[in-house]
Amino acid sequence: MVQSRIVTDEDLMLLSSQNPELRFERDADGSLVTMAPTGGISGNRELRAGAALLNWVEAHDLGEVFSSSTGFKLPNGAIRSPDVAFVAKGRLPDDWDSGEDQFINLAPDFVIEIRSKTDSLELLKSKMQEYIANGVRLGWLIDRQHQQAWVYRADQSVTQFPAAAMLSGDDVVPGFTLALPSLL
Repeated sequence: MVQSRIVTDEDLMLLSSQNPELRFERDADGSLVTMAPTGGISGNRELRAGAALLNWVEAHDLGEVFSSSTGFKLPNGAIRSPDVAFVAKGRLPDDWDSGEDQFINLAPDFVIEIRSKTDSLELLKSKMQEYIANGVRLGWLIDRQHQQAWVYRADQSVTQFPAAAMLSGDDVVPGFTLALPSLL
């Protein structure tokens, strides 16, 4: 019988630092997930979403925004790197930004995933369900291929939106809205 090796936090951090051109995550069972780099359009849309969120969050002193290179260690043991993540003020430890770089040991409050050409929609939907099950309060899954979005909420509801929709940060990021066409 062949047993697969469990990837530790330290293994994943080392692997990531030695291979900056790749993105890695860890599933809850400890197995490694390798993700291809995104193309230009996907990278642009990730930055647009992140910049809009960052500007809003900083203007209203709501918390911190993180890019796709940030690993979050979820309660189930998975380490995930959403395309954009927000953590509300007061949820991060006081010294989170001092010392060595390490994974953030909590679920973000809000995540955005933007489907790139190589992403499986079913895997992304599963990842969104995992986020919600592990404490994420709001998630947007943007599907550029089908020109639509799904919004996942802590109450387990999922709402599908058409291309012309205006997405809202609900009570998780109060007052934040973003026109879906800007991400498609």
